[in-house]
Amino acid sequence: EELPYKPVLTTTPPLEGQTTASTFVLDQPRCVFEGYNNADIWLVVTLDEAKSAFNNTARPGTSDTAFQGFPGNVSAYMTLNATLANYPCPKPSGDITVLRVGSETSCAGDKARPTCNGPLPGPGPYRVKFLALEGSEPVAVTDWSDAIPLRKAKELSSIPTTDNGYSAGMIAITTILSILFAILLAALLAMVIFWGSDSCSGSSTFSKPESVTVRRYNTHHVYDQPAARL
Repeated sequence: EELPYKPVLTTTPPLEGQTTASTFVLDQPRCVFEGYNNADIWLVVTLDEAKSAFNNTARPGTSDTAFQGFPGNVSAYMTLNATLANYPCPKPSGDITVLRVGSETSCAGDKARPTCNGPLPGPGPYRVKFLALEGSEPVAVTDWSDAIPLRKAKELSSIPTTDNGYSAGMIAITTILSILFAILLAALLAMVIFWGSDSCSGSSTFSKPESVTVRRYNTHHVYDQPAARL
């Protein structure tokens, strides 16, 4: 059964990192697979130009749908296995209702985890859809999403070398002056320390004692008298 639902990027509430260089965030398919209680619900991920190559009879966990072979030998991979219990309708209050595609890094190179939700290689654009399987039979499928481009990292050469109107030469001059100022400050600090240490060492030397003037005193005010004349 083709279900009238198209996966969309999460817009409510607004999220930082709705798309990154290797991930994007989708709304969960709430109230979409009602009645398929026994189905396993898978997310199919492919490049925009390869969506027509995917066959709904493909099975998860095979070499034809393994994440580790995408996008070289695998045109689309299947991941994020869930059941109807994971997408209850209506949404309980407080439930997280988003799916981040590309969030698992630990299994990206592990061939024992072919359904890994690994980081997406390259900027895309990508397309996704949900496929419900009962046993080995496909029972319901949604429409493909619109093309989803990822953010592309800037080349180092494209990053401007000026900021806020300052040229590269001005930045270099400012840097040199800052270094010279630091050297001058260190020199002044060293001089202050030297003077302080010199002052402390000078206080411990002995200076020449002042000369002491000793006055001569007579102990008695007695003066020699001439001999009495007889």
